[in-house]
Amino acid sequence: MMVHGQKGFKFQNWAKTYGCSPEMYFQPTCVEEVRQVLDLARKQNKRVKAVGGGHSPSDIACTDGFMIHMGKMNRILKVDKEKRQVTVEAGIFLMDLNVELRKYGLALSNLGAVSDVTAAGVIGTGTHNTGIKHGILATQVVALTLMTAAGTIMECSETSNAELFKASQVHLGSLGIILTITIQCVPQFHLREISFPSTLKEVLDNLDSHLKKSEYFRFLWFPHSDNVSVIYQDHTNKPPISAANWFWNYAIGFYLLEFLLWISTFLPFLVHWINRFFFWLLYTSKMENRNISYKILNYECRFKQHVQDWAIPIEKTAEALLELKTMLESHPNVVAHFPVEVRFVKGDNILLSPCFQRNSCYVNIIMYRPYGKDVPRLDYWLAYERIMKGVGGRPHWAKAHNCTRKDFEKMYPSFQKFCALREKLDPTGMFLNASLEKVFF
Repeated sequence: MMVHGQKGFKFQNWAKTYGCSPEMYFQPTCVEEVRQVLDLARKQNKRVKAVGGGHSPSDIACTDGFMIHMGKMNRILKVDKEKRQVTVEAGIFLMDLNVELRKYGLALSNLGAVSDVTAAGVIGTGTHNTGIKHGILATQVVALTLMTAAGTIMECSETSNAELFKASQVHLGSLGIILTITIQCVPQFHLREISFPSTLKEVLDNLDSHLKKSEYFRFLWFPHSDNVSVIYQDHTNKPPISAANWFWNYAIGFYLLEFLLWISTFLPFLVHWINRFFFWLLYTSKMENRNISYKILNYECRFKQHVQDWAIPIEKTAEALLELKTMLESHPNVVAHFPVEVRFVKGDNILLSPCFQRNSCYVNIIMYRPYGKDVPRLDYWLAYERIMKGVGGRPHWAKAHNCTRKDFEKMYPSFQKFCALREKLDPTGMFLNASLEKVFF
């Protein structure tokens, strides 16, 4: 069976911040077809990029060479009920996996904001959510197989190719094509989410207490104010309830907000007022939702947006946020959309995990693009990056950043080890692109 490529395909990421025109676009349905693409790439000296849901707001998935979309390799291969482990093809979307796992009484212990992303993409970019007892999503992976540039299939786990396993859990698409992933699951569970208003001072003063009170604790800070919305998510046996309301969630929380943010592109000082107004409108009362775990852990991103998301040592949380607040107060012309989302993640020993060897706080900043219009963000972006670097931060691999190899060598104790493995597996740079060249050269 011969795999056929498509010419003239145009790729664009979800946020419409980056796009590319690969020379050939492939949708393999089996391992043999993946091998054929790599054989062809070797013969023609082409670069290869695997892509999943296209949710990364950066250019990490872009290529002018061969693009492999893994979406047709999306089967569940094995469910081990005793070990509560599932083996899947790399292109399965988490939204489909969530539904299938439910049939077996299983669930993923944590999920990112969205599930229209592939299993391989999620681990490759170091996707995370929140919960200080939970690592990034890649920590749920117990084994995987990947095909190298030479067409060799490597099986990796704690006991087989262990060093490569620790590298390939956050692989950046730079080590080969991930074919299958075995994930450690947990018994199916329901979550109760409560959100309530607070202040930045209160949350930072009592951070340890909040972290202990809730398994999946995060908070949203509204820049240009002291307003915070605290969100607790915890196991429950109570029946599902929803506080969702079309009028407030969409008519106000989406359509009115987008219109006002568009107006603020002409009158930037309005952002200060918009942030405070929407906190008062939507976040001043206590809200409760209960549902199956993935419906609570996932939430809607809604707007096209520019995003930065750095992991900093957890003990630097207050210092970093207060410095960001001070910067905004002393530069009233620099505007910041709400929310700044603050999440907490357990440390791990994955070579390129932003949480490598330390419990971390992720500080996620957003600038929305109302009706697709770009907004001035450079001053905010650069000040934020300076603060994050100053406290020892590491950027999210899927999101925008201005870091180079020199930065990563300082940030990651095992960066050289990863580079040596990458060069050994892919000596000709088949799996590189412009985004990864900035990382590795």
